Amino acid sequence: MEMRSAIVVGGTGLVGSSLVKLLCDSEEYVSVTVIARRKLEFEHPKLIVKIRSFNQLEEKDIEFAHEIYCCLGTTIKKAGSHEEFEKVDVEYPLQIASLAKKCGIMHFIIISAMGANDKSRVYYNRVKGKLEKELIALELQQVSIVRPSLLVGERDEFRLGEKVGEWVLKVMNPMLVGPLRKYRSIEAAQLALAMKVIALYGKKLPVMIYNSAQLAKLEMPEVKEEAPISREELFNWDKFKEEHTPVDEEVVFNREKLQELQVKNDTILDNKILNKE
Repeated sequence: MEMRSAIVVGGTGLVGSSLVKLLCDSEEYVSVTVIARRKLEFEHPKLIVKIRSFNQLEEKDIEFAHEIYCCLGTTIKKAGSHEEFEKVDVEYPLQIASLAKKCGIMHFIIISAMGANDKSRVYYNRVKGKLEKELIALELQQVSIVRPSLLVGERDEFRLGEKVGEWVLKVMNPMLVGPLRKYRSIEAAQLALAMKVIALYGKKLPVMIYNSAQLAKLEMPEVKEEAPISREELFNWDKFKEEHTPVDEEVVFNREKLQELQVKNDTILDNKILNKE
């Protein structure tokens, strides 16, 4: 597999920070660029961090990469208003996707939400549905939309509602089977891994949408290594002889036949010379 480069937008959040570490530690990636509003605590030789304001991004900020992972997201409480919430969850991702298209980046991978639907009665789901609809309308080369259920993991901030939901789903998860499996909570680290698997091995279609149950199952394929050849096998001449065509010793080593052939050839040559004279 070719060596890759990636851009992660929003690398300081729950999923983004996990994804950045995963990509930097990955053999498949030689360069990981993070565009964030604040400095990362994490450092790595492969890592390049660009501190930017998302409403002032330009083409020069989006260098070539094999894929962009968009992990932007906030809450209405943190944003302060519906308008500011939609800036972070809709306007900025669409702006970044447009820049990616101009820069020739082939694959845009973005975190949405399980209930995304632009006609939903739930405001949050309606906003995420609007984002997906407008993102697909951009006609990118390839866009992968991941729709996780409730994300669990260690956050920098305390969110009471999510903590309650996390506790409830922790109890309910074993009972959510079949079609209900997609409602199970999912670890942020697993979502990060799933996004990497999608980038490397996902279907190369213009639009792919992955639900939470699918994301929970994704993992890196096992690479089967060939067993090393032992010294005994390497120098086993008996086995070598068995695997090759046997030599016809009568033909190769019958010296009498060889001498007869040489005499016959010499006689023919002498006759030709006498005839010329």
